[in-house]
Amino acid sequence: MRQHGAILPAARARRVVHNCCLSSVWPYWGVEPGPPQREIACFVRVAEHLSFSRAAAALGMTQPAVSQAVARLERTLGLRLFDRTSREVALSDAGKVLLPYAEAMLEHAAAFAAEAARLAEPAGRPIRLAYCPLVGALAARVVRRLADRSPAIDVELRRAGWGAATADLAQGGAAAAFMSTPFPAGVAMTARFHVPVTHLAVPARSRLATANRLVIEQLPAVLLPRSRPPGSVWHALAPRLRSPAVVGDLDDLPAALDLVAAGRGLLAAPHLLAETVRRPDVRFVPIDASDLRMTYGLVWAPERASAEVMALVQAARQILRVP
Repeated sequence: MRQHGAILPAARARRVVHNCCLSSVWPYWGVEPGPPQREIACFVRVAEHLSFSRAAAALGMTQPAVSQAVARLERTLGLRLFDRTSREVALSDAGKVLLPYAEAMLEHAAAFAAEAARLAEPAGRPIRLAYCPLVGALAARVVRRLADRSPAIDVELRRAGWGAATADLAQGGAAAAFMSTPFPAGVAMTARFHVPVTHLAVPARSRLATANRLVIEQLPAVLLPRSRPPGSVWHALAPRLRSPAVVGDLDDLPAALDLVAAGRGLLAAPHLLAETVRRPDVRFVPIDASDLRMTYGLVWAPERASAEVMALVQAARQILRVP
């Protein structure tokens, strides 16, 4: 381990690793706790967004609180996790090495909580799962897996875009939801996965429909929702467009193809949409946008984390092969 370019003493390095592993049992063994999970979660979110402000928004915290949490973690480890300038935040060499371990730790903690909740409460109560239409096949697989278990869990599916899913989670209309980033503040999240944006949906009769490949920065009238929060693919896409066509929302991408067919604009489309939707009035043309992707995950309200919800979480993790 290194501390700002210097070797961290071996005894201290062993103590840090030892304490991290035993932090959950330290009151009984007399070992000082390692870094709190909250601080590690802050590190992971900042690494994901490469921005303290966007990480704070995703976590439902203030930016100073996130900065202080990362600073405390760095002091505990004796390592610099990020290289910071006035313009950008980048993972340090040590941060790049430790990030997969931090992500795995958070995922295993969620799995532990899920299994403990499942064992603590009897199953049997129906639950509602909201889902983004784009990942409907995944939601259906989760429902089938829970129906096949013993005892079976009854899951009601509710098709909902980002706004509707957020409202359902807040009001208790849904116990969990598959949705895209940015995730609502205050929710628990697991089974995150990425869907690359690989195509542009264009009207079938447009001259663009015969192109082999398009450069998105050179095209006018690409659809964008009015709300583009940091962490969303729309926020990343907006600066690259010449003259976007702004609409109310794009919560439901399959439904947004109606706007494309009507000539209201072009739509940046993830590969799942291009592979699963076939319409005579719309064509999907490949684009050069390898850095654009939509990030999805399963989220739920911690205060309503019943045994059935935790079984749903575990099923989603197993399907996506999350360790």
